[in-house]
Amino acid sequence: MLTNLTRRTLMKGAAATGLVATLGGRALAADEPLGIVLVVPSPVGDVGWGRALADGLEPVKAAYGDKVKVTIIENIQEGPDADRIMNKAVADGNKFLIAGSFGYQNGALQIARRNPDVTVLHASGFQVAPNFSPFAAQYSQGTYLMGMAAAALSKTGKLGSVSAFAIPELITSINAFTLGAQAVKPDVEVSVVWVNSWFDPAKEQEAAKALLAQKCDVIFSNAQDTPSVISACEEAGVPAFNLNSSMKKYAPKTYLGCVATDWSPFFKASVDAHIAGNFKGANAFLGVGDKVVEVVDWNPGIPADMMTRIKEVEAKIAAGSFSPFAGPIAKADGSEGVPAGKTMTEAEIVAMDWHVKGVTTPLPK
Repeated sequence: MLTNLTRRTLMKGAAATGLVATLGGRALAADEPLGIVLVVPSPVGDVGWGRALADGLEPVKAAYGDKVKVTIIENIQEGPDADRIMNKAVADGNKFLIAGSFGYQNGALQIARRNPDVTVLHASGFQVAPNFSPFAAQYSQGTYLMGMAAAALSKTGKLGSVSAFAIPELITSINAFTLGAQAVKPDVEVSVVWVNSWFDPAKEQEAAKALLAQKCDVIFSNAQDTPSVISACEEAGVPAFNLNSSMKKYAPKTYLGCVATDWSPFFKASVDAHIAGNFKGANAFLGVGDKVVEVVDWNPGIPADMMTRIKEVEAKIAAGSFSPFAGPIAKADGSEGVPAGKTMTEAEIVAMDWHVKGVTTPLPK
């Protein structure tokens, strides 16, 4: 959900303001387009994280036309290069920056602090400032549902995940996947291979094959920007699913589905607020109820009774009456993670740094 402020304020948009607004003391002239820059760590292809972010800006372009100028800078590794490129974008006069990777956080935050008239959105982070909002998808809501489906299809009781980096956002996705599977088959186990890259097709495919060799018979491609994992599973005849955008065309037979993200409501609302001069930084933790996360392209081979059960849980998640992280939940080491009667808060979920019981691969040090 949009926390603190932003749901009501952002969704009002700029309808009543027109396009002449004071931004940090500087007037934005009606004939001067708002420069919007999206920086992403991998190539923007036809699928994946970068594609989902780029698609999220389409309604902004449609709504504002030549009043905005959108620039996408792709394949920028985290570190000094990203900092340099983001700083240059702002120095060139762009006033709206989307820093599309967790590792961009420090550099993007410094830019926001030095430039109060610039709005910065940062993917997957946790820092907040008056003109700086972190945004993250509640993938866990979708991966819980995928876990239910995976357990229903699994014959070995062994599931796998090829995952990019061990950051809280992806740890929670694996944990929810495991908990959803255990809701169907309590003894299910999940193995993880961390590839430490957002974009490495060869390494991702190698990781998928390693999990298949361990008899994992449903695979979760966790934040890969390529279809390598999905394609490897198609060749092996094993169901697989992924995040952000559908990769069904790469696995027409075995594709289990996609925990898709639609960033357009958040991006449009944020641009509206910037133009109206009333943007206020806040955590944006967005899920099924916000229409940002949706599971699409469900495999028709999932048993009908299981799909009915999944849809019932999905409706409860959307209504806010069910959380994948309601206790009791045990940690992988057997200690208590969440006590009975307690549900993890958003702040606890976005900082999660431990695996649930059933995940057999230790987190990297």
